[in-house]
Amino acid sequence: MRLCALIFAVLILSTSVCAETNHAIEEAAAERFAALALDCIHREYPNKISHVMSSDADAQTPRALTPVFYGCFDWHSAVHGHWLLVRLCRTNPKAAFVTNAMDALDQSFSAEHVTTELAYMNGNGRGTFERPYGLAWLLQLSAELREWDDPKAQRWATILEPLETEAANRFKRWLPKLSHPVRTGEHSQTAFALGLVLDWAKISGDTEMTRLVTQRVKEFYFKDRGANLAFEPDGQAFLSPILAEADLMRRVLKPDEFANWLHQFIPELQPNAGKRWLEPAVVSDKTDGHLVHLDGLNLSRAWMLEGIASGLPAGDGRISVLQLAAKAHREAGIKAVSDAHYEGGHWLGSFAVYLTTKRGI
Repeated sequence: MRLCALIFAVLILSTSVCAETNHAIEEAAAERFAALALDCIHREYPNKISHVMSSDADAQTPRALTPVFYGCFDWHSAVHGHWLLVRLCRTNPKAAFVTNAMDALDQSFSAEHVTTELAYMNGNGRGTFERPYGLAWLLQLSAELREWDDPKAQRWATILEPLETEAANRFKRWLPKLSHPVRTGEHSQTAFALGLVLDWAKISGDTEMTRLVTQRVKEFYFKDRGANLAFEPDGQAFLSPILAEADLMRRVLKPDEFANWLHQFIPELQPNAGKRWLEPAVVSDKTDGHLVHLDGLNLSRAWMLEGIASGLPAGDGRISVLQLAAKAHREAGIKAVSDAHYEGGHWLGSFAVYLTTKRGI
């Protein structure tokens, strides 16, 4: 009996350990992705500021305007660059980069910085600032901190709460008056952003947001039929409008209902679709900041394909087709992540981490 009890205890412990570490990735890969974020979250230039100016006083340096998120070329990339470090520190707590990453995060996350950042967001003419992409990533960052039972992470989550609240409130004001979804392959797309927002709402316990997003998602997309992937990709897209929609719908529909919806939405996706059903995009110039978006498309397609597969009932014949396509896109996307060109290096690491740590699943 004692032996059985000991074996049972070991099994329970092993299960617990696996549950805590099943999103960790190979240390070499984590080190590479962390280095990309550490190189950029406090690198102020080059920088692309996109904001409404009301007077000469608005002509300031990025670090003066948004002292939390001023690096990585643009605001939203700085946000998910910080998310990348939080995610990797949380999933790979013993990695060599963790000390430097924690120090960098501590440098960014101060109450004084957040006060200035919030004042900037609430400036005249900035009601649509970084909506929806950047705001959604901000909520994802907050969600990651909320789930991390580290004292520093909990302190940072509290410090960032004013920004988190503002981002959430902006979605709550915007979604009821949004008459149509935005079906683009870039930052203004609604499907990808609403997936991040819905995941945050469930983690944070915001039932109002969960109800609102679920309702709007069904109103926007439930009746969609006959999507044709031959019209993708856009030449500078980093998100697939069609796959992002399907990855979003699997979050709000039960498996059987989702399976039926998917059949009508992407009728070409059949169990006999074959290995070449959906092929990765190719980037012709890695130094072109818009063309390199296609490397990000391969990464986001990979996690969306995996997400779609996870939403189907066990035994669905389309799962293997989705997994094969996801594998091809994963390999192409991960290969492209490097520090050779800042045009891609400042943001592709975040997409790689979202994919490899299975954050959306």
